[in-house]
Amino acid sequence: MEKMTLIKKGAEAELYRMTWMGRDSVLKRRIKKLYRNPDLDLYIRTTRTSLEAKLLSEARRLGVPTPIVYSVDLKNAEIIMSFIPGSPLKKIIPKMDRESLHETFSLVGSLVGRLHKGGIVHGDLTTSNMILKDDALFLIDFGLGDHTFDLEARGVDIHLMRRALESSHHEVSKWAYEGFISGYGEIMGDEIKDILKRVSEIRRRGRYVEGGR
Repeated sequence: MEKMTLIKKGAEAELYRMTWMGRDSVLKRRIKKLYRNPDLDLYIRTTRTSLEAKLLSEARRLGVPTPIVYSVDLKNAEIIMSFIPGSPLKKIIPKMDRESLHETFSLVGSLVGRLHKGGIVHGDLTTSNMILKDDALFLIDFGLGDHTFDLEARGVDIHLMRRALESSHHEVSKWAYEGFISGYGEIMGDEIKDILKRVSEIRRRGRYVEGGR
């Protein structure tokens, strides 16, 4: 293993860029939590590491571009995966016109639809976790993802996407979300009705809590 360069440090994990077996790669290492019981901490980190590696690979089989998993080290709660040399969608959105926004987010919606149709939720759908490389869009960071067909979990995924658009890209969030729903509906078919109904319920719940009523 050659020299590693820290590229991101979050609350749950650190990301390092490195070369692994001659390949440009990223190492994701889940951070130990000293406030947790050591055995429980190890269990949580290894379980989440194992699940994330599986979700990344399964998403690719569903036709959703993700980093390729090269190696998983459960003892150290680490995943080595391919580095995607593109730009986060978050940085590209300000340069897009309405047509590009609709086209791009229709693609995002179709990819999320493939996940949901295949029994996977992402858990953290934001434009920071999407990388555009040439004409391909990659979904990254499945650390909060899960295997489920649950209506609530699917609704939360879409709610998080909409909330991320409204907070980070407020000026264009309407057109982006319309594109997202268009692409999502093409994959989900009639199932989208119940899912969007649940999204509305989740949205109302959030407003109720935020309003303190």
